[in-house]
Amino acid sequence: MKKIVKTLSTLVVGASLLVGCGGGNTAKTWSEDYGLSEISFPLEEKVSLKIMTSSSPLAPEDPNDKLIYQRLEEKTGVHIEWRNFTGATFGERRNLAMATGEMPDVIKNAAFSDFELLNLAKDEAIIPLNDLIDNYMPNLQRVLELAPEYRGMMTAPDGNIYAFPWIEELGEGRESIHSVDNFPWINVAWIEELGLEMPTTTEELKEVLIAFRDHDPAGNGQTIPMSFIINDGGQDPGFLFGSFGLGDNWDRTVVTNDGEVKLTAADEGYIEAINFMNELYNENLIDIEAFEHEWPAYVAKGQEGRYGMYFTWDKGNITGMGDDFDLMPPLFGPDGYKNVTRTNGMGFDRSRIVITSANQNLELTAKWIDELYDPHQSVQNNWGTYGDQELQNIFEWDESAQMLRHLPLDGAAPVELREKTSVGGALAILDSYYGTVTTKPDDAAWRLGLMKEVMVPHMKADNIYPRVFFDQAELDRLATIEADLFPYFNRKRAEWITNGKVEEEWVDYLKELDRLGLQEWLEIKQAGYDRATN
Repeated sequence: MKKIVKTLSTLVVGASLLVGCGGGNTAKTWSEDYGLSEISFPLEEKVSLKIMTSSSPLAPEDPNDKLIYQRLEEKTGVHIEWRNFTGATFGERRNLAMATGEMPDVIKNAAFSDFELLNLAKDEAIIPLNDLIDNYMPNLQRVLELAPEYRGMMTAPDGNIYAFPWIEELGEGRESIHSVDNFPWINVAWIEELGLEMPTTTEELKEVLIAFRDHDPAGNGQTIPMSFIINDGGQDPGFLFGSFGLGDNWDRTVVTNDGEVKLTAADEGYIEAINFMNELYNENLIDIEAFEHEWPAYVAKGQEGRYGMYFTWDKGNITGMGDDFDLMPPLFGPDGYKNVTRTNGMGFDRSRIVITSANQNLELTAKWIDELYDPHQSVQNNWGTYGDQELQNIFEWDESAQMLRHLPLDGAAPVELREKTSVGGALAILDSYYGTVTTKPDDAAWRLGLMKEVMVPHMKADNIYPRVFFDQAELDRLATIEADLFPYFNRKRAEWITNGKVEEEWVDYLKELDRLGLQEWLEIKQAGYDRATN
């Protein structure tokens, strides 16, 4: 086993952290060699694997208290000794384990970047998985037969696979549930109360927000015409930018229909979009906390009934699933232009599980991980389970159809309910599973319907930027450039919305983007796109 001391340059963690988090335990952090081969489950004699993981603060501190893991242990005869962490603590402990060589057998919900994966592989801290997949993992092999594009996404430039992915398909192409993150939710109850109409243009939206401000339907001056969390993915107001050109998305990257990679924050239409947002700001139509929000405060104001309009993935998490809010359609801009900018989202995460070089039970580990790719297991890992006598269940088991059927949420916030019982990690849910293995979640089916009806007809882009696996040199340059480039244009975006100086500063802004490496960034991104699509 390699003792890795240089892999993660960001590691500045002292011995005090190790001791303070239980590092004084001198027990070996990986499992002994059980000498098992030609394994089939359940094992005749139970053995254990040692796995580090992260989980939600809403979930049990001991993952083995989750019914999903209890059933998996019964099915396999493999007991998992978990080292479970939440929040930033997980990243610190994960990095510390890899840097000191005190590694577990497996890291689950690993969340390593591509750069980290390649560095860890180079230093032999994690192992290639190709042979394990080919020899011991029929469930994952079946997924890759049904959807061969994922093998390419999993494979590093050197031809090796270093991590097991999370795959969740919900619609494809433009109709994917990931096509737009930041849905604009507008208070149709207030629109009706004030005798207004659903806006169809940016100017009409401004008039509606002014009406919200002036009539104060929340009462006692509590009305917030529009709220958001700037530069925060699904909570960002960039959806409105599509009325002025290329639009905007969370990573500021779009692909034209000619296959050209472009930065949204350098597009001429960006100027008019920012100017429109500045108009709203000057009219006191934007939440004064929109530029410093954190999620709990954002949710709290929504639950208090203060919003006229806000942005998020699913309104159920902020204002509930009632009829007061509806999805606002895309708007015509001043020049009669309307565009829904697609996000570069898809249900794929390359780095959900890695096997460390400390692991001495590779066949056992591979076969245990392969169980996570069993269709029924994957569905539960992703969303939650059935038959729990203590917690609200996500599913009921249909014995006759051998299917997991989603139960109504009964007012529960989808994210919170799922985080209590699901386990995440490596899994695969393909579109072909719906109707045979499981049903679509009600909230997902509802959102997919909205996407198809309201958003898809106005998407002008044929392509999104794919999940390119860059090589180390490219990743190093991208990381170096993005460390300065992204904070700069995000900062200017927020400043301009409040101070209105986008036009007078635009030429100097473009020069600064170039100085910070925009042209090289575009070249690398373009080369990656061309490789992935040709």
